[in-house]
Amino acid sequence: MRELGGDMVKRLMDKGCPGAARALLWILRRTWISGTIALVVLTQALEARADPAFNAWRAQLWLEAQARGVRQAVFDRATNVQLDLGLPDLVIPGRPVKEQAEFVKLPADYLPRQQLTGLARTGARHFQTYRGLLARIETDYGVPGNVVIAIWGRETDYGAEVQRHPVFQALVTQAYLGRRKDLFRSELLIALDLVQEGTISMDAKGSYTGAMGHTQFEPSDFLKFAADGDGDGKIDLERSIPDALASGAKQLRDYGWQRGKRWGFEVRLPPTVSCVESSPDIKRPLTAWLKLGVTPAGDAPVPSGMLQDQAQLVMPAGTYGPAFLVFANFQAIRSYNQSDVYALFVGHLADLIAGGAPFEKPWARLKPLRNSEVAAIQTQLSRSGYYSDAIDGRLGTVTRRAIGQYQQRVGGSVDCWPSQDLLAGARPASD
Repeated sequence: MRELGGDMVKRLMDKGCPGAARALLWILRRTWISGTIALVVLTQALEARADPAFNAWRAQLWLEAQARGVRQAVFDRATNVQLDLGLPDLVIPGRPVKEQAEFVKLPADYLPRQQLTGLARTGARHFQTYRGLLARIETDYGVPGNVVIAIWGRETDYGAEVQRHPVFQALVTQAYLGRRKDLFRSELLIALDLVQEGTISMDAKGSYTGAMGHTQFEPSDFLKFAADGDGDGKIDLERSIPDALASGAKQLRDYGWQRGKRWGFEVRLPPTVSCVESSPDIKRPLTAWLKLGVTPAGDAPVPSGMLQDQAQLVMPAGTYGPAFLVFANFQAIRSYNQSDVYALFVGHLADLIAGGAPFEKPWARLKPLRNSEVAAIQTQLSRSGYYSDAIDGRLGTVTRRAIGQYQQRVGGSVDCWPSQDLLAGARPASD
């Protein structure tokens, strides 16, 4: 056993894994059983790193990192990792892509009332605790404190959510196997710069995309949006809540947040306004929607000073859930995470923190949809002339609108939601 272990130590050193070699030596000095387990684990890790394609990819990445001034020791320690094949959004032959929650969960599951109520209760306490800080943040960036707190709550449950993915392991895996390789290659190179500068730790942990800190910043976000919220001359988004909250506000401001304006509100629709009107391509001044008979839910007052602001109708569950009119600030939140339900979560949570009411119309309990089923519907609608976007298996705004347009064409109810009948019976728009 010790001879085999010694050989493995040498191989680990030859492969540029001194940390793993030291760990094995330490374990080999303990029990024979522990050494055997360690040997198996480290052998698997070594085999993963010995993948010729991965090694070639790493060698090419090193040329880019070296040109940026990254030191060899920093690069080796950060990228000599075992790939995490359990992450979402990876493209692995013979295995379906594991989607992130924003793109697969039904709205009722993504926006549960009980979770939102609990987060609002905790968020209201944090709002009081950081009232002075939040007032300064709003003065500096124009983003209200309840919105900043809502971002914090959605991203990490106010810091209570444990970040379990080693950042460099996640970034290397996504850059090598992810669906968005180029994006994550860029994020990985920026992260190498940040760790060399001492901005982030080599051992930092975050999300499966490499997002870090209380408000979940990608490496590129550090460069663009990180702010010193506590005035100590440095930025620490993991340990400094003021830094994290100020940075989140700066990001929303830079994404187009309009001071003194609302993100949107729930509405009631008249029979003459259908879910087909729910589209990013259809925007009208708020006053025009009001003239069509659209009114705020709960008989709430119309927001003052926004009558001429452009508004879009959003109905993430078609007719089976609430409808919303949203404005520029909704798009700013959406830029934080490219998902309508994410932006609705943050906007609604912010309203609840400020004492607002729950959704007036409940979300219906709908049958879960497989990505393959949605992709088949997209394909059928594309052939029929109703859909021209990517066949991605995601039930987004464009797909829901295409479904509604098809339903209008064939007659019957228009709910902008997929069904087996739709999958079986779409026909050309020119019929």
